[in-house]
Amino acid sequence: MATIGQTEKSDWLDERSREMLALLIRTHIATGEPVGSRTISKLTSEGLSAATVRNIISDLEESGYLESPHTSAGRVPSDKGYRFFVDNMLDGSSLALSEESEIRMLIAGEHWPSADHLMARASHLLSRISHHVGIVVSPNVASDVIKHIDFVRVGDGRILVITVTRSGIVQDRLVRIGEELTQDELNRTANYINANFTGMSLAAIRAEMIRRLTEEKAACDRLLQNAAMLCDRGLGERGVAEAGVFIDGTSTIVGQPDFGNLEEMRELLRVFEEKSRLVRILNECLDGERQQSVMIRIGAENSLPSLRGCTVITSFYGDGDRIIGSLGVVGPVRMEYGRTIGAVNAVARLLEQALNMGTERKQ
Repeated sequence: MATIGQTEKSDWLDERSREMLALLIRTHIATGEPVGSRTISKLTSEGLSAATVRNIISDLEESGYLESPHTSAGRVPSDKGYRFFVDNMLDGSSLALSEESEIRMLIAGEHWPSADHLMARASHLLSRISHHVGIVVSPNVASDVIKHIDFVRVGDGRILVITVTRSGIVQDRLVRIGEELTQDELNRTANYINANFTGMSLAAIRAEMIRRLTEEKAACDRLLQNAAMLCDRGLGERGVAEAGVFIDGTSTIVGQPDFGNLEEMRELLRVFEEKSRLVRILNECLDGERQQSVMIRIGAENSLPSLRGCTVITSFYGDGDRIIGSLGVVGPVRMEYGRTIGAVNAVARLLEQALNMGTERKQ
């Protein structure tokens, strides 16, 4: 497992300090309360005294791994402490067998009617297993490979553009054109595109249309002109650049003690409402280390101020060597890391398999 913002190698802790840090973090995750040295001393493998534990914890605080809330004599982990814990003391996924089995159900393609339905289920699973906010970003249709396109005349100069991509994404977009085209003309235009441009991305199709129209002979071709016009309106950059975002579990934030500040909670909810920001957040993590399967940003490692009290765990799913979409979990810094990392990784890999299986069945 690889993560963004990994602990520096110079941040070394001896075995006792590691044990104290791990015990304190696990206790704090379970209780949500500051943890005192007496509590830790009862949990140590060597049966250390409270005084000995107090000294070790004091050293950990001085080194920046722990913090002391003003209202308590106990300690809580800092972002640095959580980072060290994630990078050095997790033993991989801690998902229950029932949870792993539930995630595997994603690949039962007969039970999901569309790729969008599958992604909605994936975001729900991420939220339910992690108890935080689950997010799935569908492929950017402009860069995905087209499998089929249809144009349907609605009337009043409006055309319904229906695209099906190789990833199984179906998108309907209503566009308005300046002239009336018959359904027969629309059918012939769609057939022309399907016959000549299948296997290209929508952005590439649009660019090729424009290139062909610059040729004098092609410029006189009515069919090509219609195709270029419809592609420009229905497949232009502004028309398909936005990816679909599926979110589940935003209500889990309300009432959590980690988000006790009402204004901070409102700002975080506003982030979830602005889907374009969510896409940037997940893609920002992916841009950091694309060769890694799971990326983790803890607290202050997040560039967005409203996420400084959160951990963002992300992964991606692909088509061969291409990354076509991303997913992740957003929750408080105090979370069950092993379980959440395992859920994100498992859902990403099985979502990838499910999409590929769905594509093969439709071919």
